[in-house]
Amino acid sequence: MAVRTAVSTFTKLEHMGFRLYAKHFAAMSFDQASAAGANWLTSLGPLTSAHNTALRNLRMAYPNDSEAWRKDLARAMWACFGRTIGEFPHLPKLKVYAPDSGVSVINAERLDTIRESRRGVVFIAGHFANWELVSLAITQRPCPCQMTYRPMNNPLIDADVLRIRVGYGATMQSAKGKEGGMGLLRALKRGDSIALMNDQKYNEGVAAPLFGYDCMTADGPSRLALKFNAPLQPVTVARQGARLTATVHAPMHVRTDLPESEAIQSSVQAINAFMEARIRERPEEWFWVHRRWGKEAWAAAGV
Repeated sequence: MAVRTAVSTFTKLEHMGFRLYAKHFAAMSFDQASAAGANWLTSLGPLTSAHNTALRNLRMAYPNDSEAWRKDLARAMWACFGRTIGEFPHLPKLKVYAPDSGVSVINAERLDTIRESRRGVVFIAGHFANWELVSLAITQRPCPCQMTYRPMNNPLIDADVLRIRVGYGATMQSAKGKEGGMGLLRALKRGDSIALMNDQKYNEGVAAPLFGYDCMTADGPSRLALKFNAPLQPVTVARQGARLTATVHAPMHVRTDLPESEAIQSSVQAINAFMEARIRERPEEWFWVHRRWGKEAWAAAGV
């Protein structure tokens, strides 16, 4: 007999709040929901402790700019994230490649080449604009791909989020962890691709510079790419209001002429350099609230 895990009253109430949010924004048009989310978080975001984290990160990354500029940029970040929240309930209805979708995919033919090759790649992405579009662009091409995700703390909300993602085509999903890692290995072995976010702190990774300060960065994508002789395929997202653009960038390759440890270090550094360049292009669209650097780096930067 299966063991039932009790769900607390708070968990149920939190789930009810999530469903009310989803219903509220789903009742609007995509553009209206995007704008409403921006208005909501522009007001709410600066009141949270995460706002202070964002400002400290911005002081590290842009030490020569004014505090007023950094505060304006942080508010613009909240507006961008708010749009993403407002748009999320609409994603199952979004057909990326339809002429009237409001979405553009630059270099989409690279996804066709990957699919037709029947050899998987390691997609890498970051928290830019509406990062969910990365999954939509890949799966709706279609390009078979195992996606990784961090489960929500609330299991009821997590189940709803997964249903939304399955609704737009992300039917192969692996939660982060040992079992999820095995799922990625199996996917690459059968010739499917895998996709991972590669712009968050990962204490078990390797140290590599970002904006001039070392930060612990996941080395898993580079190790998998090396093991399976697969390219690293970056995909990023940008926005202009509710209009979204995904770009499938030129692939990156882990060097095979170096010892393994040096090859991985070189690859992780190249990934961080790529991410930094994309952030600098559109800094208001990156999610600055992650604790990307450790306290030591904050102390060194005097923030």
